Amino acid sequence: MEPCKRGDVQTADFDFDLPPELIAQTPAPQRDQSRLLVLHRASGQIEPRQFRDLLEYLRPDDVLVLNNSRVLPARLRGVNLRTGGQFELLLLEENATNDWWVMLRPGKRARVGTQIALRDLSGHPSPAQATVLETNDEGHRRLRFNGAPNIADLLDQLGEVPLPPYITRADTSQMAADRERYQTVFAQAAGSVAAPTAGLHFTEALLEGIRSHGVRVCFVTLHIGLGTFAPVKTEAVAAHRMHGERFEVSEETARAINDAKCAGRRIIAVGTTTVRVLETLASLREESGPTAPSLHYSTTPLLHHSPPVLRSALDGGGSSTTRIFIYPPYDFKIVDALLTNFHLPRSTLLMLASAFAAPNETRGRELILSAYAEAIRRRYRFFSYGDAMLIV
Repeated sequence: MEPCKRGDVQTADFDFDLPPELIAQTPAPQRDQSRLLVLHRASGQIEPRQFRDLLEYLRPDDVLVLNNSRVLPARLRGVNLRTGGQFELLLLEENATNDWWVMLRPGKRARVGTQIALRDLSGHPSPAQATVLETNDEGHRRLRFNGAPNIADLLDQLGEVPLPPYITRADTSQMAADRERYQTVFAQAAGSVAAPTAGLHFTEALLEGIRSHGVRVCFVTLHIGLGTFAPVKTEAVAAHRMHGERFEVSEETARAINDAKCAGRRIIAVGTTTVRVLETLASLREESGPTAPSLHYSTTPLLHHSPPVLRSALDGGGSSTTRIFIYPPYDFKIVDALLTNFHLPRSTLLMLASAFAAPNETRGRELILSAYAEAIRRRYRFFSYGDAMLIV
């Protein structure tokens, strides 16, 4: 029997049934009180643990890498200036100051030229307005904002937390808590419209305990867009196209990872977005050819892979874009262990986790879905506010 090729992988293979009551609607009372399911790749062993037990699986001199992107309060509400009809806006991508691509609902009412008056969090009129400039192939609208020097500076007064659609809020009483809990404690640069959810479980005290254990804690920044969480709609996985997402890697983080790989120490990625950043940098080196003396991708510090040593070409910071799509089988170059949440059926996140469960093979899907079945049996909580999984 011939091995399955990447082009043969089908989206339907990543489907599973989840009882709706296991979709977490609120976070654990304390961040690190969530549960942890540990999957050992080599043996297939599954261990039910608590998230606070994570330290038992970390070694001194490991490098733990987290995504420190801050979630924007990117959901806005407004009314059609001509008809008074209600609109919900979700900011997706900033083109320039006061020039954004957005998801607008109801979209059919948002023709080019439509003017929208924005409301504040109490539903009162604000000075900010928006005009629909164009529509793209995905049905997203390009808006020009006016009434403020920069709409981004008003988001704390106007915007709501962009919770995913499977988290429902009957009233606004929980929304203040969401502003804190749908954000990591280490968030820095704002730019995401969804949280790097694997990082939500960490407290400052737990991070300090991890550092005290001799683990190096580092950060990358990838601003998460809707494309990361969107279900794959093509029949063949290979036909799916990822949206671009901006990322940054500091010189300090690049050097820490390079030093660890040179010394044979482990890189522990927190979240699929962190994996995508690190494996993007490794794949760029491969694409340039093994004899390439230098490779610069925009101005982002790069990891140069020349086995068994990772060298960095550092060019002073900056940002670049990745569209990397990781699914089985995949050869991971950087990441040695993955901490992640439980993901939606047919999502690119589930496909990445499946690839990581068995690098260079397709059987990772069976390993992951078996672990998910065990998590369901044990009533683990799923998705953004749910529990975590460690794949080692």
